[in-house]
Amino acid sequence: MPSAVPAAPRRVALVTLGCARNEVDSEELAARLAADGFELVPDAADADAVLVNTCGFIEAAKKESIDTLLAAADLRDEGGPHAVVAVGCLAQRYGAELAAALPEADAVLGFDDYPEIGARLRGVLAGRPHVPHAPGDRRLLLPVTPVARPAVAAERAGATRPVGPASGPRVLRRRLAGGPTAPVKLASGCDRRCSFCAIPTFRGAFLSRPPEDVLAETAWLATQGVREVVLVSENSTSYGKDLGDVRLLDRLLPELAAVEGIARVRVSYLQPAETRPELLAVLAGTPGVAPYFDLSFQHASAPVLRRMRRFGSADEFLELLDRVRRLAPAAGIRSNVIVGFPGETEADLAELERFLTAARLDVVGVFGYSDEDGTAAAALDGKLDAREVAARVDRVGRLVEELTAQRAEDRVGEPLEVLVERLDADGAAEGRAAHQGPDVDGLTVLPGGAGHRVGDLVPAVVVGTEGVDLVAVPGAGGAV
Repeated sequence: MPSAVPAAPRRVALVTLGCARNEVDSEELAARLAADGFELVPDAADADAVLVNTCGFIEAAKKESIDTLLAAADLRDEGGPHAVVAVGCLAQRYGAELAAALPEADAVLGFDDYPEIGARLRGVLAGRPHVPHAPGDRRLLLPVTPVARPAVAAERAGATRPVGPASGPRVLRRRLAGGPTAPVKLASGCDRRCSFCAIPTFRGAFLSRPPEDVLAETAWLATQGVREVVLVSENSTSYGKDLGDVRLLDRLLPELAAVEGIARVRVSYLQPAETRPELLAVLAGTPGVAPYFDLSFQHASAPVLRRMRRFGSADEFLELLDRVRRLAPAAGIRSNVIVGFPGETEADLAELERFLTAARLDVVGVFGYSDEDGTAAAALDGKLDAREVAARVDRVGRLVEELTAQRAEDRVGEPLEVLVERLDADGAAEGRAAHQGPDVDGLTVLPGGAGHRVGDLVPAVVVGTEGVDLVAVPGAGGAV
């Protein structure tokens, strides 16, 4: 249990793992804690309490979360923070089970604890035991019919047990990191039933944020020096269906791009089966909106996709990519694929390789299948040996490395605009072009001596490559 803590101030450090959605959640927690009198500090060694915002998506992410909590506990035992608290997806997904398996953590808090995070943390620091939640299927907290959800969500948000970490009607956020890019949560939850994914059970049913909330947060971020916002969710192509308008994102994007101070708007997490022609046109042709297509293909063999409870095939996906490139020839396109899925044959793998070779994607994440608790895929037959899965990951990964390097080389001579994110001692700049998403894709390097500043949008021309990264020199790449 935590030792006695000085009365004031209560200092707290937040450690964020996982995706950009967790980053938003951490900044919302930071705002709640600051409003409740806590002092936010960047270093866990200087804190009275450390909150680890965990990831619970796949086995590797779970391990990283556990290792981070254990490291924080070691720091506590050496005289550092007085309390170590687990929050986030792993904490929500396992609750009491995690608390029992990890006594090194002083508390495990779920999403329902977020509105009262200050009171919860004060209780932990005072040595009062916290009873962790028993996890349940959070999809059951909202009606099955999407348009019936907003009223229920609003009612629950004012109660003691809100449905989850989605933002409220005002800007509730405090930035924990600087830089000219920031994620903005477009929605939370997911209604899809992919057989390999447990996220909907602990994130809940799909719930859009009202467009006025998204606009208000974007405008606030612009006052904090943000130049690019990245819209994130579990499924951005579903945005608006619970608000009665499946084309709501088509209208919201131009409004976001018009926010003063915002130079670029990017959308992540698009489902191929839900990507409408009208949305493609808006993404490809709206000034200030990056022609960037983060398409979740997962595989390209039709039989494997059906076992994943997904739709499509290699040829259908290639047709979709052809439509994208007809609208925006220089569009950035990224995806993720899972190899070694139960029942995946050599023919299935060859079909995936055929698709990847023809697709000319900028970035591809390659993941090996592993069973996840509570998923339908865990009960499928045809499981592959772990060594075979690893061999397939290596095989496809090497192919992807070669293909994405070739795709980068195709961009030599191409004009682009680079949002400067950092400078080195010589004044050389690193940043992202429109086809490069932050953290997950490659970057573009600009030489020193041009007086670049963080946040500048620099017209440039690609002159070289290093893997998926580009080297560019300032030039006629378009208007700032």
